[in-house]
Amino acid sequence: MGRRSDHTRAELQALCVDEGWRQLAEVGLARFSARDVAKRVGYSIGTLYNVFGSYDGLMLAINARTLRLWSAHLRQALAAAGDDRIGALVRGYFDFATGNPRTWIAVYEHHMADDAPAPDWYAQDVGDLMGIVAGEIAAALPHARPDTAAALARSLVATVHGHCAFAIYRTFDMLGETAPEQAALARVREALAAAA
Repeated sequence: MGRRSDHTRAELQALCVDEGWRQLAEVGLARFSARDVAKRVGYSIGTLYNVFGSYDGLMLAINARTLRLWSAHLRQALAAAGDDRIGALVRGYFDFATGNPRTWIAVYEHHMADDAPAPDWYAQDVGDLMGIVAGEIAAALPHARPDTAAALARSLVATVHGHCAFAIYRTFDMLGETAPEQAALARVREALAAAA
């Protein structure tokens, strides 16, 4: 394919993230191809890697979009929550994951080559998402120390994530759990009651 220069770097980056996110949502991480993304946007794979630095750079940009969409989804759920903000948070987690299963799980499945740390800009998107959760946990436990609330938030995200992943992968079908979202919320409420 010949070289193109129809777009600025920023436009090309946005174009590739749009197409990459669409493709990831369609086929999942195991079948995701940076080469297909480049082909679909009409550029060479070399151009794509020039813009993102590497496959990891492209995946981080795509996963960052997922994190930002997820954060926005949780904020929306909390804005309409009424008094049960913890319930809204858990339901928001499940709703986003079940509505975007392949892009959601790619956030967890993708690992940097050589276990290199993610860049600061990506860590900020992760921190924003976790900050929403930690803020709600801290509000539910007004007498807890901030570091305690943050640690509990991480554990509760792991709990809800596990329930959600088991639901999406249908593992709970084998185990006889028919209401994984409600089970996750019950575990969260139990942990908060114990911490209080």
